[in-house]
Amino acid sequence: MTKKILQVLAGEAVWPPPVWLMRQAGRFLPEYRAVRATTTGFMDLCTTPEKACEVTLQPVRRFGMDAAILFSDILVLPWALGQGLEFEAGEGPVLPPIRDQAGVDALDVGQVRAMIAPILETVRQVRAGLIADHPDTTLIGFAGSPFTVACYMIEGGGSKEFAHVRAMAHGQPELFAQLMEKITAATITYLSAQVLSGAEVIMLFGSWDGILSPRLFRQHVIAPAARIATQLKSRFPRTPLIGFPRLAGMMLGEYAHNTGFNAVALDTSAEPSLAAGMIPQSMAIQGNLVPLAVVAGGAAMREEADMLLNAMRGRPHIFNLGHGILPQTPPEHVGELIAQIRAG
Repeated sequence: MTKKILQVLAGEAVWPPPVWLMRQAGRFLPEYRAVRATTTGFMDLCTTPEKACEVTLQPVRRFGMDAAILFSDILVLPWALGQGLEFEAGEGPVLPPIRDQAGVDALDVGQVRAMIAPILETVRQVRAGLIADHPDTTLIGFAGSPFTVACYMIEGGGSKEFAHVRAMAHGQPELFAQLMEKITAATITYLSAQVLSGAEVIMLFGSWDGILSPRLFRQHVIAPAARIATQLKSRFPRTPLIGFPRLAGMMLGEYAHNTGFNAVALDTSAEPSLAAGMIPQSMAIQGNLVPLAVVAGGAAMREEADMLLNAMRGRPHIFNLGHGILPQTPPEHVGELIAQIRAG
């Protein structure tokens, strides 16, 4: 039997729709916290295949999700390129910021394949576990979009404005283009290796893609995504791709038409029916329940979920959130949500 998510990504409207949740393997699950307590840090968890495999499979066991998404982080890529990376409690990721030619030149695309070996072993172990115990579940591999990854690499961590990123993109376009070239090439290497290791679907997370002007969005979001899609589809024509250009707004239609992806994931700001009008009818849509609705649970969650299901009925749709599930989410609310979706 064809897996439901693969049916949807092939352009089929499946009812009820398949479901998985962004960040479904994470802090809202007590079993995740138990594994996390046995590690020396977040990167230790990401690079210990047995533990990363375990937390990847936990939400599949508990909720019967239609997809398992590799437990990792989009900042594994700058780490693999040789940029320092630490996750500090209460602060999130911290990287030595790249602001000049020397910083860009120091990044080594050639070492990426060796550095990502533990992550690829996790992919292999997860795929084997799914085949053995959850044969209807799809394995999703992922990376950050090149622009979103560049945001963290230049800024040195998270930011509300990403002022240094915008300054480089506008004021030092040649240097910025060199950085984007290295990130894009490394992303193609990384994602190709995930497919070869067992990933059945690839997702590109563009958490900060929408902070750019339309001109730069075309140049630094759509163009790299299209290049990644072209390369992956030439090598793996049967592996579908999902793009998540968060905060794309009115640029969503251009992204959908010009990247060559099989699906577009909507963020929480997108009105599903309007977004659907920008996207080809045969193209799958993923999303976009508000994560706080799942925290609230009860009638609020059911109403929001019903509105989304009704808006997407009749077209290819993967039910998901419009952003990652929040740590304070009661697991029983997730179980109730899954039951609601499966009931149609």
